[in-house]
Amino acid sequence: MPELPEVEALREFLDGHAVGRVLLRAQPAAVNVLKTYDPPLTALEGGTVTAVARHGKFLDLTAGGLHLVIHLARAGWLRWQDALPDAPPRPGKGPLALRVRLSAEGTGPEPGFDLTEAGTQKRLAVYCVTDPAQVPGVARLGPDPLAADFTEESLAALLTGERRQIKGVLRDQSVLAGIGNAYSDEILHVARMSPFKAAARLGPEDTARLYAAVRDTLTEAVERSRGVAAGQLKKEKKSGLRVHGRTGEPCPVCGDTVREVSFSDSSLQYCPTCQTGGKLLADRRMSRLLK
Repeated sequence: MPELPEVEALREFLDGHAVGRVLLRAQPAAVNVLKTYDPPLTALEGGTVTAVARHGKFLDLTAGGLHLVIHLARAGWLRWQDALPDAPPRPGKGPLALRVRLSAEGTGPEPGFDLTEAGTQKRLAVYCVTDPAQVPGVARLGPDPLAADFTEESLAALLTGERRQIKGVLRDQSVLAGIGNAYSDEILHVARMSPFKAAARLGPEDTARLYAAVRDTLTEAVERSRGVAAGQLKKEKKSGLRVHGRTGEPCPVCGDTVREVSFSDSSLQYCPTCQTGGKLLADRRMSRLLK
């Protein structure tokens, strides 16, 4: 799933490639991709793209005073093309969900981007709104962890009275905007903290360490992604991860084996030596299989 660093990189890419161009057409190719109907998607046509913003994991293109808000969900992606095909996209069962065509420079080809989604669970969502706050997912977002006004005290206030495990808290978009499964694993590894630790039990030193890990991990990931072509961002993300998705590999810090805890629709990875004092966390799915 694209998370804050990748979405920020896509924002910067579109800022350099789409701003100043006229949005000629926004053409859905999947029935369920568009989540709004008023204003219609056609209202964007003819408007000049004036800004590209990010709200957590949401992209926000402003064109003609309207906002095209995009959430790529788990398996979605944005694919830029310097020259789009002349033929309109054909609705079907393929990965294409939406095509946005932009004006050409001079007599050159018309560029734009496709939104695609792999797999059968079609969750990629597009909204056409007059204000991004009209999108429910944007309206409920917590603070951006890379915002200048997000301080260690801000994080401490968010964790006060929070009874959930810290892994789940970091992934909750209403607590912090933009962190998902992969970067929560990376942050907790840097913070040397168990993903099962209760958030409310974090002392001042724990909170300071977690805050530094959040800022450093996300900032470094954004810097690695900066300037990378949109089509290479997934590869760049994977190459920079130290524990997430690396079950069975040696921890790059201590050399211990990276372990996994599986859930019904996801998994987390951690290093026992770095994060849990050598203790192996219970893998509930495997425990059930062994009964």
